[in-house]
Parts: sequence; C-alpha cells; structure tokens
Amino acid sequence: MAQENVIISVRDIHVQFGSHVVLHDLDLDVYRGEILGFVGASGTGKSVLLRTILGLNKKQAGNIVVLGRDLDRISEEERIQVDMRMGVLFQHGALFSSLTVLENIQVPMREYLSLPKQLMDELAMLKIELVGLTRSAAEKYPSELSGGMIKRAALARALALDPDIVFLDEPTSGLDPVGAAEFDDLISKLRDTLGLTVYMVTHDLDSLFTVADRIAVLGNRRVLIEGTIGDMLKSEDPWVKSYFRGKRARRIETIEQETAGVGG
Repeated sequence: MAQENVIISVRDIHVQFGSHVVLHDLDLDVYRGEILGFVGASGTGKSVLLRTILGLNKKQAGNIVVLGRDLDRISEEERIQVDMRMGVLFQHGALFSSLTVLENIQVPMREYLSLPKQLMDELAMLKIELVGLTRSAAEKYPSELSGGMIKRAALARALALDPDIVFLDEPTSGLDPVGAAEFDDLISKLRDTLGLTVYMVTHDLDSLFTVADRIAVLGNRRVLIEGTIGDMLKSEDPWVKSYFRGKRARRIETIEQETAGVGG
C-alpha cells in the first residue's frame, strides 16, 4: 500500500521492564481502513506494543507516528486531539462495575467533551444500537451482562467519540464460537460502515481468516512477518508454520482450498 495511507507508523521501538527486554528494533505500519490482526505466542509482547502505541507504556527508544503526528514531538493539547481519534476495547471489556452501560459509554464523552446530559444520553444510545445491543441494555450494570454483551458494551464505549482507529485486545476471548463469529461480523460491518482502521490483537484463527485484511506476527521481540493469510500459510518460519498450519489450523487450510476451487 502507498505510504500516504499509513495511519500508524512504528519504528525501532524498544521496550523493557527492568532488565527484561520485551520489544527491540520493532517496525510496523498500519494502513488506513484495514483490519490488522496482530498475533504471536503468549508473553511475546502483543499487548505491550498496543499499550505503547496508546502511550500507556513507556518506550526506551523508537518513534511512533499516529494520524501523521509524531507522538514525541507534539504538545499536550495535540496529544489529546490524537487520543480522541483512537478508541480502545481492552481485554475482558474493562467496564466500570459501578456504572451502567450507558454511563460507561459516556465516560470518554465526559472526559473530553462538554455536552448536555440529554445529548450524551442520545449519543450513548446510538452507540448501544450500533453494536447490536437492545436499548434495555443501557441501564444494566456489567454484572448483569453476558460475556458477549460485555464485549459489545465495551466496543460501544470505544466508539463513543467516533474514532478513526479502534484497538481491540483479544476481542473474541472467552466467547463461544457462535458469539465470536457474530462479533467478527460486527467488527467487519463497522469498519465498512464507519470507515474505521482496526488494530486487533488476537489468537483466534477464525477471526484472522474471516476479517483480517493483513496479519503481523510478533516473535523474537520484533515483527517476524506480515502479509495476508495466504502469506502466513506459505511461511516456513517454525512458529508461523506451527500456528497457521498446525492441527488447529487445518480447517482454515481446507476452507482456503475449497474457496480457491470455487474461484477456479
């Protein structure tokens, strides 16, 4: 893709905690309008990179440019403007247990905007319907929601400020296969409808196959390979090969072969 379509550019990132180096000389581009699936073995630093891009983790070296802004060279006011254009769905939803769904969705509005309560209520209800929840879910507390409803409510909060980029950390984790498939479909439809760019940390092979336009694999503290699902299936890297062509991945290969057969 053309360089002007790069919406997130990460260069030479180094992150360590104490003496433990998590990321080193890592490069990654995310393109406008794509769904990027970011994968890697447990403990390799997938969520660390996500949190570093968001500014929640400190990097020791490297450069991050988001929406054309170098995050190390902008003012605090400019950083707030960038933050408002990014939405985040944290793993397990991270909803505030003492707030209703409606109030959770309004948290970013209260933090960044000055709006009348009635308008915030209307906007929050719009987001609730946008993610496929019923209006009655608005007054429920997280403890009253199913796992799938928690994910959707958290996604509605991530969309509260109409962001350009949405970060999803293990969005289908804990969902049954039907719920995960429905959530994948929702993500795809929202990307197409709202023109979102989606950065998705996941281990779900079905998600990678059905909704990811491109995949980046983290290993040895850097991005090992990036490309389409077809590129992953052709890779001879030992970890990539075991992940995408192992026993759990056979279904994906079968589907791709059947799809290729239909296309031919």
